[in-house]
This record gives sequence, structure tokens and C-alpha cells, in this order.
Amino acid sequence: MLRCASFSLLCHRRQDPCGICHGCRTRCSLCCLVVKNSEATNVTQRVFGELSDGTIVKVISLTNEYLRAEILTRGGVLRSLQVNTSNGPVEVVLGLPDLAAYVADTDNLGILVGRYGNRIAGAQYDHAGVRHQLDANEGRNHLHGGRHGFGRRLWTVLEQTQHRLVLALTSPAGEGGYPGTLHVTAIFELSGAALLLTYHASTDAETPVNLTHHPYFNLAGDPHVPADRQWLRVPASHFLPVDAELIPTGEVRDVTGGAFDFREAVEVRLRRTDEAQVTASSGYDHCLVLDDDADCSAELYSPHSGVAMRIASPMPALQFYEGQALDHSQPQLGRGFCLEPQGFPDAPNHPQFPTAMLSPSQIYLHPIRYTFAHLDNASSWNEVMEELNARAGT
Repeated sequence: MLRCASFSLLCHRRQDPCGICHGCRTRCSLCCLVVKNSEATNVTQRVFGELSDGTIVKVISLTNEYLRAEILTRGGVLRSLQVNTSNGPVEVVLGLPDLAAYVADTDNLGILVGRYGNRIAGAQYDHAGVRHQLDANEGRNHLHGGRHGFGRRLWTVLEQTQHRLVLALTSPAGEGGYPGTLHVTAIFELSGAALLLTYHASTDAETPVNLTHHPYFNLAGDPHVPADRQWLRVPASHFLPVDAELIPTGEVRDVTGGAFDFREAVEVRLRRTDEAQVTASSGYDHCLVLDDDADCSAELYSPHSGVAMRIASPMPALQFYEGQALDHSQPQLGRGFCLEPQGFPDAPNHPQFPTAMLSPSQIYLHPIRYTFAHLDNASSWNEVMEELNARAGT
């Protein structure tokens, strides 16, 4: 693991001879986009609903010429993200109609995820000779920070300007079983054709941290168009096999020739096979290990709408979840893909995985950039990539 000198961040990507790591280089380009904000961006807010204790939840909208995003103060939920195209706006994430639906939601639609995205086996881990017992909220395991995860917390609005929204929360020591008080900010910003989400976190005691984002993407603009008709590319030569409880076994397996090989863009339904790792979870719900020289975390394209998306993050892995649980819990929503840049799942219990521990002397920084483009009748994947490259410069 590398320590980023520029940002005092734990970094998991490889290092150039000059001492600058690829993750940091990506991060610098992302941060530059924050400065280049569009004066045409508008921010509005309204009351979205009221919780049972009387707490007001707001929905805040950011809009520019390319995108329109809606974010809730409860859970930091990305409720809506529309991409403006020559054929009109296209909704690219799954959302729910009202606050009651979000309170009842068990599928984590659009939430900010923490303290620890993904699973921790047995809801416990040992560190420095101490066993820490966490909140078990998925059978005997811990998922997405437990019952008091960040996706169920009310976030405070610290800043709301023409071009960005800054949300914050404090997770007290002992919440969910975690040591240390964790202070977190999440910054949403529209910059040209990109939505940028940047996490910052600090702690007063060593604690595992793995913050990610959980929108369900269906770029077709119609959630009932099967999500597996989307084309996906992930520059990952390995993935983490899981057991029956979706906990990593510890193996890091080569993807070559199998159902997890998305190094070349492919329609997802054509890549899916009946190999055991796929059938055991009724589809994809696995961590792909990004290559050291990965040019992005993932790219997704819908021929139905012509909308393409690139996700860029310095994190070493990407959780690919097909949303299969929605078929039973909320079938009216259709399906979308969760593409979650993050550290390794269950890392506190696997010393061979990149560490997820954050110390008081470090600052956690995780930027995620979602860049969008629109193409009518793309003839090749190279054409999709060229348009995304062009949009990245807006």
C-alpha cells in the first residue's frame, strides 16, 4: 500500500518511478474538475418528507446543461440522475417515489455507504489483539455499516452553492460496533458532463473505513428494459470468489475466459454463464480486482438510449451487483447495476488484502467521477470510448 503525499491518503495503486501513484494522478485530475465548475449550474431544494420523529428530509437538486441530480439529506441518496440528450432527458438511476418508500427500502437504493461498504464476515474482526464485534444485519454478517449505516443517517448540509453540495455526519465511537469517532463529508458536484462525489473522513482511533456509493444504473432510461442488455467493460484481470454467504474466500482468481472477464466490452447477458460462482448468487454480486494500470473503474453503455457512462476512482476494486434481489423485494422498479468502487470486502479478516484501517494521522479521501455521453447508433466500442473521452474534457 502507498501513502499519497499530496493528499495524505491511503492508496492501493502502483507507483511510477517519479513517486506519484496512478491513483493519485487520477485523483488530481478529478479535483481539477472541482475548480472548473460551471456558472450555469443551479441548486434548488425542497422538503421531501418528514420522518416519524418529526425530522424534515430535504431533496436538493443540482442542474447544468448536461445533467440534473437529486440528492436526499437522509442517506445522501442519489434519488435521480438525468442525462440531457438530443432526444430529451434520460433517467439513468433507479429511484423511489417518496420518503416512506426510502425508509422501508432494504436494497440501499442510491445511498452513501459506510462505515464499511460490502460485507464483514461474522460481523467481527480482530485488530491489535482486540476483537471488535459489529452489528450483524445480514444473517450473522455485517453489511454496509449495519443497521445504523450512513445510508440511514440524516446528513447535515454544510455548504450549498451554485455548483456543489457538501454533506457531513459524525459517526460516534461504538456506533455499529466500530472503534473511534469518524467525521465524514460527502461532496456532490456537477462539472460539465460529470457528477463528482468526493468522500473525506478522519478518525480519532484506528478503525476500518470503506466508503462507497450504491446507485442502481439502468442507462436505457426505462428500468423495465433488462439491465443485462447494457454493455459493460471493467479493466480487471482478477476477481474475489465468495462462499455461500457472499463472503470472500481469500482467493484472488484469474478471470480469463470466464463469466467475470469484462476486460473487453460485452453485453452482460452474453457473458453470464452457469459457472458456480454466478449461479450460487443468482447472478453477479462479486468484487472485481482492478488492474494496476486500469484506465477507469468501469464503463457502461445502453444501445437502447445511446447513453454511456465511465466511472473513475482510485480504489483498487469494484463491486458488481446485478440487483437480482429487486426481482422479489421491489419488482416494480425493474433492474439496475450497482458498480461500486471500493476497497476489498472483508479486508479486516484477510491480512493478504489491502488494508482498510484508517489511523488518526491519516485522512481518507475517495473521489468517484461519473462521466456521461450520448451517441446515436454507436457502431463500435471505440466510438463509445472516444465520446466519453471528449466529454471528460468538458
